[in-house]
Amino acid sequence: MRYLLLIAHGSRREASNDEVRALTRALAARAGPAFEGVRCGFLELASPGIGEAVDQCVAAGATEVVVLPYFLSAGRHVVEDIPADLEPKRGQYPQVSIRQLDYVGASDAMLDLLQQLASREPA
Repeated sequence: MRYLLLIAHGSRREASNDEVRALTRALAARAGPAFEGVRCGFLELASPGIGEAVDQCVAAGATEVVVLPYFLSAGRHVVEDIPADLEPKRGQYPQVSIRQLDYVGASDAMLDLLQQLASREPA
């Protein structure tokens, strides 16, 4: 079973964390056959943490966890912290493929999105 794990930073502002949870639910509704499940995890300041989120995916039956960092740039969190949190889980679950995709901001689709947003008429 293939799971998508969206990783966000996490915030002291719970409403911001709730936005990520709502985005996760929306992604799950659109996932179709590509993913049997979609979960979110947070680097810090919110639950579940990355390790706990991986545990939840595995407990739900995941044999593959595809990790998508919901970050705009390749800062320390994307380059060092997320991989460091994932590595012990790879050792804990050697039967599960855990792979990290590139961060959201690296996608060429971001250029189209920014252009589209910038071209909108003012409200």
